[in-house]
Amino acid sequence: MNFRTLNKTGEELSILGFGAMRFPLKNGRIDKAKSEEMLTYAIDNGVNLIDTAFPYHFGESEIFLGNFLSKYPEYRDKVSISNKLPPWDVKKSEDMYRILNTQLNKLQTDCIDYYFIHSLTKDVWDRLLDLGILKFLDDIKESKKVKYVGFSFHDNLEGFKKIADSYNWDMCMVQYNYLDDELQAGTEGILYAARKGMGIFIMEPLRGGNLANNVPKEITEIFDEYTKKHKYFQKPSDWAFKWVWNNPNVTCVLSGMGSLEQLKDNIGLANSISNPNFLNIDELEIISKAKEIFNKRMKIKCTSCNYCMPCPVGVDIPRCFEIYNSKYLFDSKSSKMEADFKYTAQLGGVLSEPRVASKCIHCGKCLKECPQSLPIPDLLDEVSKEFEKTGFKYKVKLFKTVAGLQKFVEKLFR
Repeated sequence: MNFRTLNKTGEELSILGFGAMRFPLKNGRIDKAKSEEMLTYAIDNGVNLIDTAFPYHFGESEIFLGNFLSKYPEYRDKVSISNKLPPWDVKKSEDMYRILNTQLNKLQTDCIDYYFIHSLTKDVWDRLLDLGILKFLDDIKESKKVKYVGFSFHDNLEGFKKIADSYNWDMCMVQYNYLDDELQAGTEGILYAARKGMGIFIMEPLRGGNLANNVPKEITEIFDEYTKKHKYFQKPSDWAFKWVWNNPNVTCVLSGMGSLEQLKDNIGLANSISNPNFLNIDELEIISKAKEIFNKRMKIKCTSCNYCMPCPVGVDIPRCFEIYNSKYLFDSKSSKMEADFKYTAQLGGVLSEPRVASKCIHCGKCLKECPQSLPIPDLLDEVSKEFEKTGFKYKVKLFKTVAGLQKFVEKLFR
């Protein structure tokens, strides 16, 4: 296994981290036998970071991981645990401490190695500041209940820089792949955080698996032509992983693997990676061509510059367009379902105030600011028609109910 060092902490992490959100299932629950086999294989072959979170598998992921490490205590010293504070469950400052203690209990450990604030946006961060998040972060490090603190992020570059500047973070976690290099934090945000000495953890290197399984035919043909010419085989997922690992500022790439076969493939690929900047000019050009084809499939030519923000009525315009575009980038039914899910969960008001397209009142403020001269209000109407069909409000209520069930599970471990 290849490793990279966190500048601020000096610790070495495997370049491949085990994302514990897509364990194989049996009758709707985690298949313990298969998942134990995967974790055992991963650790035995050098993977030394396991990343979980309270919502994964409706709260079961943390419990399963805690039971696994209790069953095989020799593995606890070989791996670091990564976990996250769910800010949507934080209503008062005491909630932060209570949630962390619950997670420690579920994981059956005295210390979480890497602790992130989950899925931050600028608005959520501002709310947490009012609730005393900075004192909480200092307290949990001082008490040694947490070794290192960071944040995972889903917002724009401006919000990312603001959060990065707000605390002496050890690390951050961002969505990053060759298709999303300019979205959310993007390459610029990664460089900004790296210059502060932060470790960079990557989520969605395959964009939810779409860059592995749902790549358009014209792109796979470009990949295949190159690999045949050079007489070695690379899957679309190999190209995607390699592009992320090529970035010298990336520390660890998290992959939510759902089978032993996927795990073995990814470990084999991680073992073959040399130092950063290993891709040659021809390979980088091939990936640029793939991205160009994807960009042509974009319905809305939004560059996420955020000049249209903030919206006077609270619409998250760039995110609405981003999710709308993602629904049409890939041809599979699963990618379209994923876009519907993200729109409901992230913009519908499940985790924060609603930021949906239907809130647009056609005030025209955004029209004056858009450097692309996009007809933003009309486009938001299209987004609303696409995602906010009959039953949308019911879906939002259902998602909130699920969040409530997670809180019930949490209470069992107080």
